[in-house]
Amino acid sequence: MVPDNPPLALYIHWPFCVSKCPYCDFNSHVRASVDQAQWRDALLADLAHEAGLLPGRRLGSIFFGGGTPSLMPPATVAALIDAALAAWPAAPGGVEITLEANPSSVEAARFADLAAAGVNRVSLGVQALDDAALRFLGRAHGVDEALGALAIAQRHFARVSIDLIYARPDQSLAAWEAELARALAFGTEHLSLYQLTIEPGTRFATDAAAGRLVIPDGDTAADLFEATRAITAAAGIPAYEISNHARPGAQSRHNLTYWRYGDYAGIGPGAHGRRDALATFRRRKPENWLAALTRNGHGLESEEPLDPATRASEALLMGLRLDEGVDLARIAALTGVAIGELVDDRQIAALPGLIARTGTHLRVTEAGMILLDAILPRVVRTPDTAIA
Repeated sequence: MVPDNPPLALYIHWPFCVSKCPYCDFNSHVRASVDQAQWRDALLADLAHEAGLLPGRRLGSIFFGGGTPSLMPPATVAALIDAALAAWPAAPGGVEITLEANPSSVEAARFADLAAAGVNRVSLGVQALDDAALRFLGRAHGVDEALGALAIAQRHFARVSIDLIYARPDQSLAAWEAELARALAFGTEHLSLYQLTIEPGTRFATDAAAGRLVIPDGDTAADLFEATRAITAAAGIPAYEISNHARPGAQSRHNLTYWRYGDYAGIGPGAHGRRDALATFRRRKPENWLAALTRNGHGLESEEPLDPATRASEALLMGLRLDEGVDLARIAALTGVAIGELVDDRQIAALPGLIARTGTHLRVTEAGMILLDAILPRVVRTPDTAIA
C-alpha cells in the first residue's frame, strides 16, 4: 500500500555562481551584483505560494541547490528554513537540511553561520583531488583549499558529502583508484561520483565538437565505473544509486524522495516540482522569475497534469536507478496503472543477469547497472508503448 501523505521534500534553487563551469548545464548565472533583500523576500513569497497548495503535509527534507547556494547570506537560509517549518511540521525523525557548497575559503567562512541557521548536511563540490584537473574543470579552488574547507565542514555539520568527477580526459584507472582511495580516507558518510559527460550548450560541448576535448571511450569508462563500485563497496560506502554511495543509513533522504517518486515542492528560478499528479515548472531566467513573482505572487511558468502512464514510467525510470529497485505493486497503487502494463516481461526475460524480477519487486543487478541507459528503454513501458 502507498502510505498516506508521506513526508514532503522542498527544493530551493539559488541561481547565482561566481563563474560558469565549462561542463555545467544547470540553471546557473553570473551577475555583477545581487539584491539580497529582494531575493530573500521573493523566495519566501514563492515558498508561501507552494505551502498554500500543499496543506497538511509533514516535511522530510530541504535541499538548497544551484548555482552556488553557499553564496546565500546565512540569514536568508535561516528565514527560508523557518518559513518552511512554519508551513509544514517536521516529519518523524526530523528534517534533513542540505546545502550545496563550493569548497572555497570564502564560502567555508560561512559554514558556522549556515549550521547555526539550521543546515545539518552539506554537499561539497570538491570535484577533483588534482590541481591540474580542477583547472581543466574550471574550478576556482585548489586541492589544499578544498581540503581546508572539508575540514571546516566536518567540524560544523553532522553530515558531509563530497562530489567528484571522474572519466576525465587521459585519466588512467590507476590514477582514479588512487584519487578515490584518498577521498574515502577523509571519512565522509556520502560520496557523489559522476562520470564526466558532455552536455549540450556547455563550453565542453563546443570543445568536443571542435576536436579539442576527448573523454575516455566506452570501455575505459566502464572500467572506471566498475572500479568505483568495487572500491566504495569494499570501504563500506556502497552504491545505493547509480552515482551515489553512502554508509548504511547515510543516504540522501532528499534525493531518495525523487528516486522513490515522492512529492516535492520546487521554488526559485527553474525549479521543478511534483505535487499529486501535477508537474510544476518555475521560470528559468532569474529576472523573468522575479518579474513573474511581482506580477503573480509566484514564479510558476506552468503546471502540467501528468497522466497515469507518464507517472508510472517516470516512477520506474527514477526507481530503477536505485540499488533497492522498485515495488511494482506500489507504483500500480500510486498511479492507477495495472502491474501488467508497467514493464515488458519478455524484455526482462531476455536480459538474464542484468535485471531481476521476484514477484512484484524489480531491480537492476550489479552487472546491469553499467548498462542502465540501454536497459531502461527496453524494459519500462512508456505512454507510447503502454498496452492499450
